[in-house]
Amino acid sequence: MHYRNGREAKNGDKVVQIDGLGRVAAIGVLYDATPGNDYCNGYLAPVQAAQVTACMVDCLHADDVAALLAEKGLDKRPAGK
Repeated sequence: MHYRNGREAKNGDKVVQIDGLGRVAAIGVLYDATPGNDYCNGYLAPVQAAQVTACMVDCLHADDVAALLAEKGLDKRPAGK
């Protein structure tokens, strides 16, 4: 199992999921993923509390994160195998 950037995926990893438009879709901990499959494999357990205080100096706008992903070529899903 590998992430979009080629890094090996393991259950228990903290994960940021990117949607088809290069935006952050979910953040969580990977579980129940089965080795040998990079597509639709496993689940993300949410890690964020229902209400979080936002300290602006620790935040990025979602559009800016998407732009950073695009700069690195990580905004597009790799071709199927």
